[in-house]
Amino acid sequence: MDISAFVKNFALQFDETDPELISADTEFKNLDEWSSLTALSVISMVDEEYDVTLTGNDIKSSDKVIDLYGVIKSRVK
Repeated sequence: MDISAFVKNFALQFDETDPELISADTEFKNLDEWSSLTALSVISMVDEEYDVTLTGNDIKSSDKVIDLYGVIKSRVK
């Protein structure tokens, strides 16, 4: 698991946001398209791609994409 692949997978959860605008340092909650539905999409993607259960609290406590990556990386088996 590397950060660039995770950022790409994360960016694919957005329909209208240009993937080029999303990087590891992006404060994802500040994106116009961020919503609870997008959060659910991210949780689902993480479960499918990385076999990791991400919770709402994990998202609440993360500000940047790299913060989520750290949570997921710490749980990868």
